[in-house]
Amino acid sequence: MSRGFLAASVLFLAGLAGVLALFPRRAAAKAAAPAAAPEMSGRVARGKYLVEGVAMCGECHTPRDANGALDESRDLQGAPIWIVPVRPRPDWAHRAPALAGLEAFTDEQAETVLEKGVGPNGLPLQAPMHDYRMSPEDAKAIVAYLRSLPPPR
Repeated sequence: MSRGFLAASVLFLAGLAGVLALFPRRAAAKAAAPAAAPEMSGRVARGKYLVEGVAMCGECHTPRDANGALDESRDLQGAPIWIVPVRPRPDWAHRAPALAGLEAFTDEQAETVLEKGVGPNGLPLQAPMHDYRMSPEDAKAIVAYLRSLPPPR
């Protein structure tokens, strides 16, 4: 290997380590965990990976404690939105809905949110929700995973 390539590789890895340090340990631990428990179906396991390791839904849809840490005992049970826009926006949501159990949506509605960025009311999603354009298979996997979770207490 050339010294230039080696030096570039070291710099890349150092930069990657710095970026990863910005993410909460919970997300990194979940992303590094095995993709599926043995009893979990392939679709549900894929949904878990997408929810926890890619989309990181818990960052907005899980309540936080007084220190700002995610309350894992209420994972994906809906939460006040903790970020605010720089300028006031009338379309800004103040609460992220509960996703655990997916009680507020039909499968079709949830898949439309994930595939087209359109809410059950037929309108675009409120900020700060991301406008996802997922494949139908990924959307179905996420729905299967969210349905496998116990609904909020």
